[in-house]
Amino acid sequence: MSSSRRSPPTQRVIALLDHLTAHPAERFGLSELSRAVGISKPTCLGIVTTLTDLGWVTCDGPARTYGIGPALVAAGRLARHAVPGADAAERELAGLARRYRCACSASAVVGDEIVVLTSVRADGRAEGTLAGARYPFVPPVGLMYVLWDGDDAVERWLSRRPAVPVNLDRPHLRRIVTECRQRGYLVEGLTEVGARLHKLMAGVAAYDLPDEVRGLVGEMVSTLGERVYLEDELTPRGQHQTHLLAAPTYGSDGRQQLVLTMYVGQAITGAEIARRGRALTATAASVTETVGGRPPARKASA
Repeated sequence: MSSSRRSPPTQRVIALLDHLTAHPAERFGLSELSRAVGISKPTCLGIVTTLTDLGWVTCDGPARTYGIGPALVAAGRLARHAVPGADAAERELAGLARRYRCACSASAVVGDEIVVLTSVRADGRAEGTLAGARYPFVPPVGLMYVLWDGDDAVERWLSRRPAVPVNLDRPHLRRIVTECRQRGYLVEGLTEVGARLHKLMAGVAAYDLPDEVRGLVGEMVSTLGERVYLEDELTPRGQHQTHLLAAPTYGSDGRQQLVLTMYVGQAITGAEIARRGRALTATAASVTETVGGRPPARKASA
């Protein structure tokens, strides 16, 4: 049997589940859900009725609205436990979040997607809304998930068909890779474009964006990695609009495993960025040690 064959009924079920897990705190009426997924109301009704009977979806009787069910939540927890370090990351990030009064998360590449495995609020308590969010692991999304994993991983990611058109400035990208590996963490600038792109891509299959939307986003994202701060752009006393900091954890094979993220969302000084970066990398090192991991023996980037 050819591996290229697809099952349209299965794809419809997965599309519906994908939509619900991308919006775990929301509920949808049948018409709204059928439009969002792109299937007819009768077909949608048949799917959600079956999934409700199985516990994958819940239905609010009076309102007839649908959301994720207990079986889906349980499956998500099992998936999280299947990724080494997720529980340790949540414990470690809780302290970091309280210290800096900021939200933090741990995410990883699972299959062809980036999945948020756990997130904590500024008070250190687990926060379930972001956990489970998924993003396509294709350019321009996902640089930090290969950045510390060797040049071969970077090239494999770059070879994937991009979700939106982007320009590839290899000298600039090589500098980002080199500096972030030396520094141990990545600093991403805060821009309106970046926030809009992040929101647009959340829960969307890599190639499900309409061509006109892909083109528009491609115009907004001119160069891969353009929002990453380079070392000479960060001055100790200067104020820098900062979206997030990210650092990797490693497995026992020395390969990048998780990405720990500290969300900033404001202008802070270069000195404060450095302090937070050291704290984040220390947290990542602790998670790495907990799972018996080790940093890779680093070679110069090609």
